[in-house]
Amino acid sequence: MSVDASARRAAHVVVLGNEKGGSGKSTTAMHVVVALMNAGQRVATIDLDSRQKSLTRYLEHRRAWASRAGIELRVPTHFCVGRGATLRLDENEAIEFEGFAQAVGAVEHINDFVVVDTPGTDGYLTRLAHAVADTLITPLNDSFVDLDVIGTVDPGTYAVTGESHYAAMVRDARRQRRLIDGKRMDWVVMRNRLTLLGSRNKRLVGEGLSQLAARLGFRCVDGLAERIVYRELFPCGLTALDQLDEAALGTRPSLSHATARAEVMRLIEALGLPLDARGRRRAAARAEWFAALERPLEIHDLLGD
Repeated sequence: MSVDASARRAAHVVVLGNEKGGSGKSTTAMHVVVALMNAGQRVATIDLDSRQKSLTRYLEHRRAWASRAGIELRVPTHFCVGRGATLRLDENEAIEFEGFAQAVGAVEHINDFVVVDTPGTDGYLTRLAHAVADTLITPLNDSFVDLDVIGTVDPGTYAVTGESHYAAMVRDARRQRRLIDGKRMDWVVMRNRLTLLGSRNKRLVGEGLSQLAARLGFRCVDGLAERIVYRELFPCGLTALDQLDEAALGTRPSLSHATARAEVMRLIEALGLPLDARGRRRAAARAEWFAALERPLEIHDLLGD
């Protein structure tokens, strides 16, 4: 079963996918969402992990903190799609397909981007999301445990010996996508939780990813370092790209916040998402308007000609 391509081509679909949990999918998804909204893009989000609901809870925290702190925080249109819970596999897949199709159909023609967060397990909804992705972002912790999700290595030489289950699933999703509308998915593997210092493990994992990139056709980019600041922002629903002043944080921002912001901005630039020019103009106009509010009125603003 597949989503009709002619009915969903309006928005650019960004999918965060990795069959291993704890890779940073929801944190990355939230930062991508805020980056896009800051750039004036119209964004909707879909959470397919109806058990953990990490992205859903992130957005709930964001709304609650905005109200509590008395600040404005942009929030996307959001859907959480539940899994089928019958005793029949075909019925569950039909339920899940209908829920996903309804969510996409509700937002695809009125948004520039739809960002989809997937569960850390293989399943029908995960495969469905991968099949409709324009950009697939796979956060991968910088270790051989996580590398094993997409490729196998020789324990003696650390040379890549084959592809793993998740890579095979992505290959099938890309093939299905080309059959549907002839377009190519941009697969980006993001090295997450990078150590700040060089190490043998870091070098070997990097070499393995380079071999797999050539073999599987993905791009590899540096993601987010292991920083406590990202964990601290979650309960407030904040991201490193928000205006992190004392009003927003409840305390004074630190150098860690500025460092995390610069790190995320580099990631967003590396992703190369296709921003709509009209959205860029909306963001520029909004920034100019807010800047004008903060400037004191000049005398010629008060007196007519």
